[in-house]
Amino acid sequence: MNVNGKTKVYGIIGNPVEHSLSPAMHNAAFAALGENRVYIPLPSPDIEVAVAGVRALGIQGASVTIPHKESVMDHLDRIDPLAQKIGAVNTIEVVETADKTELIGSNTDWLGANRALARKIELRESSAVILGAGGSARAIGFGLLQEGCHVEIHSRTESRGRALADDLGCSWKSLTEQDTKSYDILINATSVGMGSQKDVLPISAEALSQFTVVMDIVYAPLQTRLLQEAAYHGAHCINGLEMLLYQGVAQFECWTKREPPVEVMRQALITQLQQKRN
Repeated sequence: MNVNGKTKVYGIIGNPVEHSLSPAMHNAAFAALGENRVYIPLPSPDIEVAVAGVRALGIQGASVTIPHKESVMDHLDRIDPLAQKIGAVNTIEVVETADKTELIGSNTDWLGANRALARKIELRESSAVILGAGGSARAIGFGLLQEGCHVEIHSRTESRGRALADDLGCSWKSLTEQDTKSYDILINATSVGMGSQKDVLPISAEALSQFTVVMDIVYAPLQTRLLQEAAYHGAHCINGLEMLLYQGVAQFECWTKREPPVEVMRQALITQLQQKRN
């Protein structure tokens, strides 16, 4: 990578960001296409200061991660309508005009989920269960509805689950409730399956026979116990790296207006994940 005075700079704003796989993914894509661009970590506990830095330093675009996805919206010039509904922004596009610079916020998390799922199943008129009621569940839910999918929220905490279901205009069920219906898609949008919960299932193993496609947003480990059990029950499985990949693909398209080298980006993520594990 040859960084010089004409290099366009992008980055990821969050606190912390040293764990992020995004720099490896985007820098591999830039290099593969011969783009004079670089993507760097931009750690900041203060989102107002960070956005001011984007403006002042001529940064060309940024990803936004925890804990700033919601609070960043107050400091941007425009918000994409779907990101406004989701209530979170993970992508900043910098648009230069003759008289001003505009920072536009959008959300590609839902695109990442939709594109990963669409490789396995037709989303329109399909039925999906989303486990969880946090920010990821919210983005995925709005995205699936955008594609004409029928969505249900299943969660442990009734107040949060019902609130999200009301916002989405869909139904809610408790995770402890017995459910014998068959669905097309199951998405685990909780943290169950990682860290100290890596051997825990978010639903019973027997219930996995109800689903055709199972996606887990957890990517460390890459093959969670949920995906292992789902494969045993005959489901098509999608690991969490695919959602991360395709949300990054959408960001790359937004920033460069070019066709991304998807396989290069996927391999960069896999390599970086393996390095972090070792």
